[in-house]
Amino acid sequence: MKSATFRIMSTVIAIIISSLIVYALSHAGKSTKGPIENVMTYTGDVVKGIEQKIIVEQREDTRKDKLKWLDPYFENKKLLLHPPKILFGAYDNDMKENFESIVSLEDSLHTTFPLLHIYIPWGSKPEEKFPVSEVKNIISLGSIPVITWEPWLNTFNEEQYPDGIKPKDPNKNGMRDIANGIYDSYIEEWAVSARKINKPIFLRFGHEMNDGYRYPWGPQNNSAPDFIAAWRHIHDLFLKEGAKNVIWLWSPHPAYDFKDFYPGDSCVDYVGVGVLNYGTVATWSKWWTFKEIFGRDYVQLAKYNKPIMITEFGSLAVGGNRSKWFADALDSIPQHYPLLRSILYFHKSDDNTTTQQTLSWYFKDDHPVTSGIMKQVNKWKQ
Repeated sequence: MKSATFRIMSTVIAIIISSLIVYALSHAGKSTKGPIENVMTYTGDVVKGIEQKIIVEQREDTRKDKLKWLDPYFENKKLLLHPPKILFGAYDNDMKENFESIVSLEDSLHTTFPLLHIYIPWGSKPEEKFPVSEVKNIISLGSIPVITWEPWLNTFNEEQYPDGIKPKDPNKNGMRDIANGIYDSYIEEWAVSARKINKPIFLRFGHEMNDGYRYPWGPQNNSAPDFIAAWRHIHDLFLKEGAKNVIWLWSPHPAYDFKDFYPGDSCVDYVGVGVLNYGTVATWSKWWTFKEIFGRDYVQLAKYNKPIMITEFGSLAVGGNRSKWFADALDSIPQHYPLLRSILYFHKSDDNTTTQQTLSWYFKDDHPVTSGIMKQVNKWKQ
């Protein structure tokens, strides 16, 4: 295990080197704006990489020991398509900086997650490329990556487009443009990077594509046939590049009709759905039970006869008893929902995507919640 002194010194050295490089480039004039931005991004990644490496090394052996049972899943993708038990995982918004936050959540639940979830947008920026470092670190920790891949098309540079002219609104009919090959170079880069990982990766492209209010890849900008064409085109490019290790996760919004957006059995491995209880935080929400949110949707999702993943699982504390909500939700899940094969906690402290106020889905320090979760899960016979 690396000492705390080594960790501090390594970080300080990286910061000093980064500062000297940026200082030198800043005197080169405005013409070097691009190189300066690239160096700042690179040096920031260096610092982050050192932090990640230290966290990974500190936890690598102990986590891998706890997840030894998961080793066969890395070598046999079919086990993930039909796992004999429900696989837990989580997304934490601080995990992109380092793994301390997710480890803290695991410690509060006395568990080790076989799945770790990250969100990556489309675009030309370095942070929009395939997250090689994050994926490798997740695997080094003994877990399997789940990537939500969000097609925000407005962040691409002009060079992405055949005539060098960026559309006024790239999101308008963006799925059609994906299907027509406009973004093939970007997709192929992702496919090659995914193939090189040579370990299973869940890929959740264009989630909640049937919601016409939230994301630009929704039906306000795209037709259902265009979404399906985009999905199939991406799937085909990945297969062409040999990225057969990818597990394709289709995840509609349950509040809207989704049957017309299904890409087909041959290119979907899992069906995903979010289960988030917003309580009484807004005029449009109320305190919904897990059964009210997921129970009615399970019947429709089960018709696809695919393993089901709850991709975002959580509850706010406004309007009801959150610990009881989690306990009731997890009560006898294996018996009631046999196709449910994975649950990912949504552990975000600064969610401002749905309401004007910032919401926190954090529960790691809420002892009644964590103890209630552990009690219910420990009763499962899997």
